[in-house]
Amino acid sequence: MKEFIHQLLKDKDGNFSLREVITLIYVLMSIISWVGQQFIGVVVPEFMFYAFISMIGAGTFGYSLERKSKDTPPTK
Repeated sequence: MKEFIHQLLKDKDGNFSLREVITLIYVLMSIISWVGQQFIGVVVPEFMFYAFISMIGAGTFGYSLERKSKDTPPTK
């Protein structure tokens, strides 16, 4: 499980990236807000949900535009 989390937090060069951390936080916040709304009855304002999804989209879109550096060997 620890290795899986580390792989989620790395960019295409194998380095840890703040963008991946923030995107993972927004994914977790979206899941928690959905669970809270479905099972606990806590209402999440619609604009917050759209903001979470927009930030996740921006993070994944940025990742898709990122290119691997040619001069840096991948780290393990």
